[in-house]
Amino acid sequence: MTSDAASARPDPADEVVDLCRDLLRIDTTNTGDNATSVGERAAAEYVAEKLAEVGVDAVIHESAPGRANLVARIPGTDPGRDALLVHGHLDVVPADPDEWSVHPFSGEIRDGYLWGRGAIDMKDFDAMVLTVVRNWQRTGVRPARDIVLAFTADEEAGSDYGAHFLTEHHRGLFDGCTEAIGEVGGFSYTIDESQRLYLIETAEKGIDWLRLHARGRPGHGSMVHDDNAVTALAEAVARIGRHRFPVVVTDTVRAFLEEVSDLLGVELDPADPETAIAKLGPIANIIGATIRNTANPTRFAAGYKDNVIPGRATATIDCRSLPGQSELLEQQLRELVGPDIVIEYIQRQPALETTFDGDLVDAMSVALRAEDPGARPVPYMLSGGTDAKAFSQLGIRCFGFAPLRLPADLNFSGLFHGIDERVPVDGLQFGVRVLDRFLRSC
Repeated sequence: MTSDAASARPDPADEVVDLCRDLLRIDTTNTGDNATSVGERAAAEYVAEKLAEVGVDAVIHESAPGRANLVARIPGTDPGRDALLVHGHLDVVPADPDEWSVHPFSGEIRDGYLWGRGAIDMKDFDAMVLTVVRNWQRTGVRPARDIVLAFTADEEAGSDYGAHFLTEHHRGLFDGCTEAIGEVGGFSYTIDESQRLYLIETAEKGIDWLRLHARGRPGHGSMVHDDNAVTALAEAVARIGRHRFPVVVTDTVRAFLEEVSDLLGVELDPADPETAIAKLGPIANIIGATIRNTANPTRFAAGYKDNVIPGRATATIDCRSLPGQSELLEQQLRELVGPDIVIEYIQRQPALETTFDGDLVDAMSVALRAEDPGARPVPYMLSGGTDAKAFSQLGIRCFGFAPLRLPADLNFSGLFHGIDERVPVDGLQFGVRVLDRFLRSC
């Protein structure tokens, strides 16, 4: 390659920002309804175009009109090695522009951040992966092992049209994949100026989305009425919403808390982990949700006229279960709601947990420390769920590793599905460097 060609090559630090901004400007809102979800096909075509520009062939697989998934394979130098899956979803949750400081699909850069719905969930990682692969293709770099890239639809609504569709209908695309990395891991939590934890996801809670149904006797709203479906359901929902499930400390959470307690000089009482968790500042919400099953009412529907008592009422509950606790959670919920409320599962996907060891974890740690000497990688459990639930069904060992170095005062967990979602530009650029090192060596 000539010096002129090398000088014309995009700087990955600039390209990752440009790619992420482009992706943020594609509205890929997933409402959970095919009729109103938008943009996944456009985003997949954008990714395909950016890969094609550097000679990578990718195939788009639609599970339904517009619900597009893209898969490509980067050949490694050692065909005898198992492949690594690198996956990221292209859809985002809805955003109301009236609630935001900037338009959620503007991709605006302000105050050192790139703003937009999906900035951390998870178009930042999508852009990092694209940047690394494009730079490799331009410079002739080949990884040691095959790397399978999957950019998916529908993660925000359970992955039926995304990762689950791929694993059920296009299983062969993942032949040879034994390990995977995806979202919500590898981000920093600052202890002090010289030390930062980097939380690598080795576990995630199960998804147990429920719909509760109550029935009663319809009637006139002016009458005394002792069989009101709305009243019965409201009481059941209130019992769930106010309930605190027992504390259960899993191996992953225990390992994380022991690391934190050591660094912060806080004594860890296994019977009272909340005392240590309360000292974690912005990430306390994520960690605090991983020591028990949780159930949060999210939707309520009943009636069709102000003066008519309806005969039925429904409510949606977002439940998340700890590894091995899904059946127990159902039992606990049935005791809370009582015998007259019907429980229907909308989504039921198991929790995941793996160990914090092996060559892949070692490669993550080395890559992080090379870019941040104060890095201390630790395992943690994600309180939500990811596409790993689908890919793990293929026997793939899944981790969350989308590296970001974050400002100490940033409420990172509050940005997920929140207002004014944004990613620090320098954190995004840090992530590209770490990911490049990791994927070259793993």
